[in-house]
Amino acid sequence: MAQRVTLRKRQPYNTTSARRHVVKTPGGKLVVHHIKKLAGSPKCGDCGDALAGIPALRPRKYATLSKRQKTVNRAYGGSVCAKCVKNRITRAFLIEEATIVKRVIKAKATGGKK
Repeated sequence: MAQRVTLRKRQPYNTTSARRHVVKTPGGKLVVHHIKKLAGSPKCGDCGDALAGIPALRPRKYATLSKRQKTVNRAYGGSVCAKCVKNRITRAFLIEEATIVKRVIKAKATGGKK
């Protein structure tokens, strides 16, 4: 008959937060190791890809991390990936260029009528 083990936490149900693994010690005794949940990496707010340079931790662990470990030294660093920041900058530049072109065309049109 298999050796019995006692649970170390109060939660008796096999939930994702109470996963456990039975391990045999060098003394030949079976003990229960409770397994923590896997951490998901932070995602980009625009495209949803994982952010590079930021560790994948459980939410509460980010509170103990310093600011330089939670962000990247860039505009929107730590919330949007580099590719999406580049797209935002180019889109803003092209929109600005389009408004300037419209203004020039409008000025030429009104100047030509007078």
